[in-house]
Parts: sequence; structure tokens; C-alpha cells
Amino acid sequence: MADGFFTPVSGLDLPRFAGVPTFMRLPHVAPGHPRFAEVEVGLIGAPWDGGTTNRPGPRHGPRQLRDLSTMIRAVNGETWVAPFETVRCADLGDVAPNPGDLMDSMARMEAFYDTVVAAGIRPLTGGGDHLCTLPILRAVAKQRPVGLIQFDSHTDLNDVYFGTGRYTHGTPFRRAMEEGLIDPKRYVLIGIRGTAYGREDWDFAEANGIRIIPVGEFHARGVDDVMAEAREIAGMGPTYVTYDIDFVDPTFAPGTGTPEVGGPNSWQALEVARGLRGLDIVGADLVEVSPPFDPSGGTAWLGASLMFELLCAMAESVVRAR
Repeated sequence: MADGFFTPVSGLDLPRFAGVPTFMRLPHVAPGHPRFAEVEVGLIGAPWDGGTTNRPGPRHGPRQLRDLSTMIRAVNGETWVAPFETVRCADLGDVAPNPGDLMDSMARMEAFYDTVVAAGIRPLTGGGDHLCTLPILRAVAKQRPVGLIQFDSHTDLNDVYFGTGRYTHGTPFRRAMEEGLIDPKRYVLIGIRGTAYGREDWDFAEANGIRIIPVGEFHARGVDDVMAEAREIAGMGPTYVTYDIDFVDPTFAPGTGTPEVGGPNSWQALEVARGLRGLDIVGADLVEVSPPFDPSGGTAWLGASLMFELLCAMAESVVRAR
């Protein structure tokens, strides 16, 4: 990093409204770039919402997230972590989905992340709907199952939709469990709430030893206590973090396809991400930002801020692993 290549463009050198909007103004280092193998944390866009079952739009999320992320500065003002000074970060570009073929899109995504993981890069993804996490996990957990911390208002542990739909944004973690990608004893879901079709997904979680912390328990116990339990469940093994923006109350994040009232506020949303510090985070994502439902960009700005918090936790993981 001494040559400054992996340093983001500063707002003191070029105004934030100018220049090409990469994630957090980092250099664009796509696979095949001569410095690709030097990257330690790669930020990736997954512009795909082929798994959406109701209100589409997250395919436009990565572009808006990139635009709003130009507001991110170099140092975390709460934890004082400076990720760009400690690890080599870059924007690896977008996965190229096939908007006409769901299965081909997932295969393309898995192949892209295979390349990233093979290079020793820890991926941080801006989605995209929550089905995007399945092909990412197929790459990240190819050699061994991972622990999973999921911030969400829905379990996404459903089996099928309309009798045959096995691959939607409501089923990715059922499929990941079936494929042996997740260690169920190291899997915790936080923030679950809202109306339901039934208890089948909850029964599946209970039968497999998956811990669900519903939003009522979250509010009663508070962030610190809940995150202490989450860290204990994940343990010291390799852990993936998936953050659905609908974990946050729609007052603060209206730009998402399946909002649920009664969720955490924006401060709590940031605090749970900071509560990940100390874990071995091998990858993370922020999904379900849907710009058509919040053209103002407020939801994407919260999403970009959450990606920065995830990046800070991942950077500390990289440093410990060196």
C-alpha cells in the first residue's frame, strides 16, 4: 500500500460529486488486472434480483450504493478503525448476471466468486436480492461450512414458493443448509418479525439447531447483549455475515422490496455491525436495497454506511490472519 494505489480518492483532492463512482472511491481492480492478486478485501456489485417474489428493484442497488458510498471517508469516527490504511481494498466491479436465466445467473456468480476466493480475497458485496447470497456461499464455503450471522426481518429459510420455486430470495438459506454450506450450530438470525405464512421455516430452524432472535427479544435485550450471544454462537471459526437492509425499520430504510415495521433504528443498525468485531469474517454482503422505492438515496446511504462498518470488521479479521 506504500505506493498509494489502494488508497481511495479523497474529497479534499476531488469533490465527491466528481469522478467515476466506485465503491468508496477505491480503485477498480477487476479479475485479470495485474494487481488483482494483491487485493485483500474486494468490494463487488451483484446487480441481480431474479429471486424477487413481489416488488423488484434491487438489481439497481449496487449502482446507487456506489454513488452514495462516495460520501464515505477514510476513518471510522466511532471505532477509529482506518481500513484503507491497514488492508488493500479495491472495487472488483460487478458480477454479470443473465437477466433471462436464474440458474445461469447463479452459475455466473459462483464462478466469479470462485475467482475471488481462489485469489485469497475476502468479498464484500452490495446486492442485489437475498438469493445472491447462495452462489456467494457456494464459493466461500466450498472447502468447509461457515458460521453465519444474518441480520434480517425474514428467515429466508422457506422451502418452496408456489409449489415448485426452490430458488427465490425467501429460500437461499434452506438451500445453503441442504448443500452443507452452513454449520447450523454456528448460525444465528437476528431481527425476525412481521406476519407469516406459517411456522414451517421456524420449525426447520429449531430442528437443525439454528438460533433465531426475534425482534421483540432484540429490543428487550439490547444490541450489546444480543451481539455478545451472536459472537459466542459464531465462535472463532470462519464466519459469513449477511445483512438484509429490511432488518432496519422502514422509517429509516424505506427503499426495499419487503419492508417490515417495528425494526431497529439506523443507530442500532450500525451498532450491530460494530458488534461483529473480533470474528473471523471471510465474507459479507448488504442486500435488498431497492432504489425505485427510495429515489432520494437515503436507504442506499445507510446501506453504504453499513458496508463501511462491515469493511472495518473485515479489515481487522485480515490483519489478525496475516
